Amino acid sequence: MERDDIIEYSLHAHHSEEDGAKLRKKIYFVTVLLSVITIIEVLVGVFISRSANEGTNLWESIKIGYIILTLIKAGYIVLIFMHLGDERKHFKWVILAPYILFLLYLIFIALDEAVAVGNGMTM
Repeated sequence: MERDDIIEYSLHAHHSEEDGAKLRKKIYFVTVLLSVITIIEVLVGVFISRSANEGTNLWESIKIGYIILTLIKAGYIVLIFMHLGDERKHFKWVILAPYILFLLYLIFIALDEAVAVGNGMTM
């Protein structure tokens, strides 16, 4: 006996080759972008040592660069893999704004506590 309540959705999908090509191009772009950012982070971590650049502005720039690259990667992951990029602009901001504020708050607290600990160690 054949069931009539099971719907085979793959038979009803009507995707053109142009839609498939656009989707593959988007997937390749995101894969390459996230891979390049990760490779840059790894290479900087391997070739630039903290001890040689401790007192310079270079080490501060590297830390800020890591934060920016990580936020870019997180943003792309949320927009692409969680399908938030397909939503309307205002809905994106409703979802992303609290996270952005929370991340800024965490960065502020981390930097503030680092200064407090640094001042406590010099006394």
